[in-house]
Amino acid sequence: MRTGFQISSLVPSGLVFDGVSDSMDSLILSVRSEAAEARCPLCATASSRIHSRYVRHVADLPSAGRKVRLRLLTRRFTCEVPHCRRRIFAERFGEDIVPLRRRRTARLEYIVHHLGLALGGRPAASFAKRLMLPVSNDTLLRVVRRRTAMPTDPLLVVGIDDWAFRRNHRYGTIVCDLERRRIVTLLPDRETATVRAWLSKHPAINIVSRDRGGGYGEAAAKALPNAIQVADRWHLMENASAAFLDAVRRSMNRIRTAIGATTINPELLTYAEKLRYQGYLRRQDSHAAIAALVSDGVPFKEIVRRTGHSRNLVRQISRGGGTDMFRTRQSTLDGHLPFLGAQWSGGCRNGAELWRRLKGQGFMGSLRVVAEWATRRRRAETISHQQLQKVPAARTIAQLMTTKRDHLTRAETVTLAVIEQNVPMLADAQALIGRFHAMIRKKAEMELEPWIEESKRSLIASFANGIANDKGAVHAAITQPWSNGQVEAQITKLKLVKRQMYGRAKLDLLQARLIGAP
Repeated sequence: MRTGFQISSLVPSGLVFDGVSDSMDSLILSVRSEAAEARCPLCATASSRIHSRYVRHVADLPSAGRKVRLRLLTRRFTCEVPHCRRRIFAERFGEDIVPLRRRRTARLEYIVHHLGLALGGRPAASFAKRLMLPVSNDTLLRVVRRRTAMPTDPLLVVGIDDWAFRRNHRYGTIVCDLERRRIVTLLPDRETATVRAWLSKHPAINIVSRDRGGGYGEAAAKALPNAIQVADRWHLMENASAAFLDAVRRSMNRIRTAIGATTINPELLTYAEKLRYQGYLRRQDSHAAIAALVSDGVPFKEIVRRTGHSRNLVRQISRGGGTDMFRTRQSTLDGHLPFLGAQWSGGCRNGAELWRRLKGQGFMGSLRVVAEWATRRRRAETISHQQLQKVPAARTIAQLMTTKRDHLTRAETVTLAVIEQNVPMLADAQALIGRFHAMIRKKAEMELEPWIEESKRSLIASFANGIANDKGAVHAAITQPWSNGQVEAQITKLKLVKRQMYGRAKLDLLQARLIGAP
């Protein structure tokens, strides 16, 4: 069947097909330029005087599962301009046909470049072999580096954040153009001087979005004093939640007293709980000794030398912190608790029957887990105030206090009512944190100043002082539409590319793959 296919259709535009020869695994096409003259690369004068000819071998896109190579007849011309230093020059075929000093056509180079961007070195070389593209992993990386084009668009709104070369050891800085949603550059560290030097080279920037860390804010203030700094809204809300959790931890002694868990009856504990209780008593003895030394004015360094405990623990005890008696852990039942609660309210109180019904919902856990939950639920409904009451962990209490009451069980609601009644300052701190979250969500900038003044007299005074010191950036976070959300997304992409390269690539290749990616 005739298809009308012609070998000449494989030749890139701008070249003339002369003939074809067939080897074992490839097609060799003889081609030449269709132009009658060429321009000198120095003086740009056209010349039609041919000096000599030579042959270039250039790889092209494969066809029908076979490699294609071009046998490119190249002419040398004589420049006839007397004052030109270039007497003899080879003709150029154009960057869109066969780039200068390349062994691949422009269209093959484009495919090689995007393979390197997407997969890196070795994976891209393996895939290129299956595509019948004659290219090695080193060549792929050279093409990626060579074809990197740094953005030249004027920068007006940027987002800055740090990312980890190696977590807790070495960090870099990523800068993104928030208007065009693309990475601008990667800096080798997160030092203030480095960021300040880069920002100073871009004086047109008028908005800088950053996290709550002081380093980037200081660099932006010194390099771009007239630029508006915008604190990231997610970090603001996360810092507020962390401040409330710290307030709960500092109030745990009063919470234990309020709930009535200062005395423990060991006969009511399970074996595992007895072990944790004994460890808690040992910790309490050492904490009491540290607190006594702190109250006597002994320096931290001396307390560390005498007790053998870490400086971090000594500092924590000096600030009123401590360890919880019983720490709660995540359970495989957490995602199925609404279904279990509904079944329990419907009258099903048998652990085995609850487990069978839960299996129908996709639960993969054992019968023992469900049976223990049913036992705890049954005991919780009959427990009296004179019996043992376990104080939840500080993180659990903070989570319960910030959860809507209609999502809590009866026991959790009673526990929170006791805490709010006996530790009113903690309830006030929870209300202030709720107001702060609502202020960020609703963008109510008029409430910021009153909130700061009221919070400075509460358990979250340290957080409020930080907000006051960074009030301009916080106010801009409420009023401006920009945030570091897309910067965090670019960091996720950066981590993917970095791990593809197994941490062996330099910063320039990582930047080339990120900036050059479509």
